[in-house]
Amino acid sequence: MSVCTGTMAVGARTYTSTSAQGLALMSEILYIVSAMRLPIVMSVANRAMSAPLSIWNDHSDIMTCRDCGWIQIFTENGQEVFDHHIIAFRIAEHPKVLIPTIVNLDGFTLSHVVEPIEKVSQELVDRFLPPYRPVYALHPDRPLTMGAFGMPEVYSEAKKAQDVALRNAYPTILEVWKEWADLTGRQYRPVEAYRMENAKVALLTMGSFSEVAMEAVDRMREKGIPVGLLRLRLWRPFPFEEIRQATRGLELLLVMDRAISVGGIGGPVCSEIKAALFQQTKRPKVVSFVAGLGGRDVPPEQFEAMIEQGLKMKGKKQMEEFYTIGIRE
Repeated sequence: MSVCTGTMAVGARTYTSTSAQGLALMSEILYIVSAMRLPIVMSVANRAMSAPLSIWNDHSDIMTCRDCGWIQIFTENGQEVFDHHIIAFRIAEHPKVLIPTIVNLDGFTLSHVVEPIEKVSQELVDRFLPPYRPVYALHPDRPLTMGAFGMPEVYSEAKKAQDVALRNAYPTILEVWKEWADLTGRQYRPVEAYRMENAKVALLTMGSFSEVAMEAVDRMREKGIPVGLLRLRLWRPFPFEEIRQATRGLELLLVMDRAISVGGIGGPVCSEIKAALFQQTKRPKVVSFVAGLGGRDVPPEQFEAMIEQGLKMKGKKQMEEFYTIGIRE
């Protein structure tokens, strides 16, 4: 990541990839890159953090870096991974954005599985993604400083400006997704819904398990239970208003995290959802589930069990801070 910082600072389009402990080892530089507005694109093949040593998938690695200042997008399948590596460069390098971008793909589940994808032509890519022309670049003929020492008198303002820039990237992200849809027919959104018509209960997932959850939703619908699925694609900047709109009319929202905030309040995604809905006068009861840690499988039956357990707690005032699924007694 230090090398990437150097290549990006002199104006070269820059890409890298990592996972788990590798991400943790570069985490110091992630904060520097985003604050310096260097639009690097990085793949993170999400994997569990040691110990115990695990090379399988969950989201605990990226959650250690959730506040590093990068745009962060989650994908569900190989096609979305392919698309978003082109999309990410267009977003990150956009003159209105200039913020590094992470494409999250579930380790092994997506990174080591062969599946058919629809490629696009080089001509389409060239039309969608123009050559990178840096606004600022290090050059001996035009000296400038990047990432200089910040006294307390300027540091707070710098961090505030960084936060504003990340939030302001939101409309451009939507515009780029729309442009990609116009070219390919594949539309992406910050929060995507599945069978939410007349739903009073919904699961919320992130990553490849969303497709497994769809099967569980189909099964519950066949039983006459009005349940739907919300899939969170854009993790940063967080889509507050879209979450509020998507959950309007729900009585129960079951959030599945693939990471655990050890000693905290369940999963990090659920914490964000609760914060986003807190000031709503009418909001669903939110129940936090943690499952699939260290690559453990979560079949459709366990998603059905989450729904059934959530329905039992619907009228209860007291409940646990979070619930785990698939843990052996």
